[in-house]
Amino acid sequence: MESSEEDDDFPSIESITPQSKIDSLHQSHTEKGIRKLCCELLDLKDAVENLCGNMQTKYLAFLRISEEAREMQHESIELRKHISAQGILVQDLMTGVSRELEEWNKSGGEPYEAKQDSKSDELKDLIPNEVDANSIFLENIDVLLAEHKVEEALDALDSEEKNSLELKNSDLLSADESSYKAAFLRRKVILEDQLVEIAEQPSISVVELKKTLCALIKLGKGPLAHQLLLKFYGSRIQKNIEVFIPSCSFCPRTYPATLSKIVFSIISHTRKESGLIFGDDPVYTNRIVQWAEWEIEAFVRMIKENAPISETVSALRAASVCVQASLNYCLALESQGLKLSKLVLVLLHPFIEEVLELNFRRARKVVLGSVEPEEIIPFSPRFASLLSTITPSPDSVLVNSGIRFMSIVEDILEQLTPLTVLHFGGNILSRIGHLFDKYMDSLIKALPGPSDDDNITELKDVVPFRAETDSEQLSILGIAFTIMDELLPNAVVTVWKQLNGCQDSNDGTGENMKSSPSTNALKEWKRQIQHSYDKLRDHFCRQYVLAFIYSREGKTRLNAQIYFNGNGDILHHWDSDPLPSLPFQALFSKLQQLATVAGDVLLGKEKIQKNLLARLTETVLMWLSDEQEFWDVFEDDSGPLEPLGLQQLILDMHFTVEIARFAGYPSRHVHQIASAIIARAIRAFSSEGMVSNNALPEDEWFVDAAKLAINKLLLGAEGSEASEIDEDDLLHHDDDVISDSDDTVSSLSSEESFESFVSASMGDLDSPSDLTDPES
Repeated sequence: MESSEEDDDFPSIESITPQSKIDSLHQSHTEKGIRKLCCELLDLKDAVENLCGNMQTKYLAFLRISEEAREMQHESIELRKHISAQGILVQDLMTGVSRELEEWNKSGGEPYEAKQDSKSDELKDLIPNEVDANSIFLENIDVLLAEHKVEEALDALDSEEKNSLELKNSDLLSADESSYKAAFLRRKVILEDQLVEIAEQPSISVVELKKTLCALIKLGKGPLAHQLLLKFYGSRIQKNIEVFIPSCSFCPRTYPATLSKIVFSIISHTRKESGLIFGDDPVYTNRIVQWAEWEIEAFVRMIKENAPISETVSALRAASVCVQASLNYCLALESQGLKLSKLVLVLLHPFIEEVLELNFRRARKVVLGSVEPEEIIPFSPRFASLLSTITPSPDSVLVNSGIRFMSIVEDILEQLTPLTVLHFGGNILSRIGHLFDKYMDSLIKALPGPSDDDNITELKDVVPFRAETDSEQLSILGIAFTIMDELLPNAVVTVWKQLNGCQDSNDGTGENMKSSPSTNALKEWKRQIQHSYDKLRDHFCRQYVLAFIYSREGKTRLNAQIYFNGNGDILHHWDSDPLPSLPFQALFSKLQQLATVAGDVLLGKEKIQKNLLARLTETVLMWLSDEQEFWDVFEDDSGPLEPLGLQQLILDMHFTVEIARFAGYPSRHVHQIASAIIARAIRAFSSEGMVSNNALPEDEWFVDAAKLAINKLLLGAEGSEASEIDEDDLLHHDDDVISDSDDTVSSLSSEESFESFVSASMGDLDSPSDLTDPES
């Protein structure tokens, strides 16, 4: 009982399957599956063998039937020969019988002869006097045609046509002669059909084709022979392309070169063979041109159908290679009288335009950071080395954006071939300029302040970085300037130099090969990218000046009130020690600070430093000239005007001009704007009767006062040890401190920073130079 209870408690022990049994079970199943598979394979093998056996049997039966057909054809020919021979024997026999009867009648006497005259005449009508040579000739031709002896048949027909008077004389032919001529022409048509059949055989060799075409020409069928020649080489082009097309996917960038070689080499060979066989007949030459145009259209369609995706650089490379190879072959064909370059360009133009448009559209998205590149863009180390020196952190987003821009542009340029640049260079330059313009738009969005450009709509949500400090903003300008002035032109000019070398090697090319993009086109493109850069620079200057003007309060705020008599605290030192007004002294300080930062960030780029500071000075004066609220105060009689206010304004303008001159960035435009502001102010004061012709000092006095003020400010700065600019360093008569936004670096605190701002010597103050435009 205890044992049974234990069995009940552990009923599953008996149901456990041993591992060995599991292994044997799976092994048996596997063996069964393998055996079944082997049986199926053996059945399949038997079926294949039976099928092969049946095919072989049927093929042998086909060969046997073909042989029997040929034997029957030979027997038919022999039978026809035998019938012809029997006919000749019958004719000879009848001729002999006729002679025998004539001799017998002569020996038999006159009475009997008279009786037999009627019978003899009937017999002569039935038996010809001589064998019909025309019938024999036609029968011989039939035999030659039946045996496909086309050369012998052709020679016989040609000889008969030259020697037979019946065939030469087309007028007043008898019925028998007309029927003979018709039969003769029918034999010629049969021979023509046989020659066409031979020429259209797929396996015909070039030698056999030439013989056949010459035979057709001998028959007077030159146009038909030329058509067969074009058909033969057209089919050869098609066969070669069909063999090559499957391998296009393995060489997506270079396959057009092989296709071009296939098509244009056969066109060239066809032209040569046509000249050898048919001569230089213009009719045949025109037919070759028409045929070649049709083949080129098919070739361009084949290029488009097998091209990679149009927005990839592989498609751009394939299109460039196609242009290069095709036009090179067209140039070679021109020596043979075939001018196909214009047609090739017309057919390829839409394809090239599409590829360029989609590639630059993709480049624009990659540059603006809206998409990631589908293909790996090779990054050039020289771009990183040049751009990373401008920013404090070489791995910044700004540097990466510049490297990305130049890398994708260089990647596009590397795909171009010389002849692509030759014929599409203007289009490519325009697209590069447009891409650079979009890149400048993205950098504008990185600068602080609202953008005044309403057309930058696609960049509203794409701002990968923001420049807050002066050094970051100057880094943007430095990278943009380096790309515009150095990297981008060098990349483009490198490609154009290759084009010039290609032109030198192809001196005396075809007349429809137009000249390369001229130097004027490159200069126009450089002006285009310069304009795009100027847009970025002007935006920086505009927002920088506006921030300087509107961030200040009190006496340092630039407005019309500082020139009124009511502000005597500003004007009361005029007679003893004239100085520029506080806002313009603050401007001088601000420009010094910016020059110091620019000297560090834009090290070695004096051109952009001077250009930028000159543009900032211009922007201040342009704002003052265009600010109607400022002039309304003078022109609306809303305040007490005094001559000292006008003199202060004139001194401020001369002070601004001398800042630019002394700092080494004189600008003719600054001088013109300042002169216009002075003239307008004089008119405003004169209308109130505040100024007479002799009330104002000479211009030399204002220039000297402005130079003296600059000298005082700089000397005061040299002795300053403060880290920030105090008003005492600038104005020696007031107590207020000039707050210069958030800048903490003083360009007046050291001799080094002073020299970075002043490129002219102190002697320049005493010997003013002529105003010149640094950009001229």
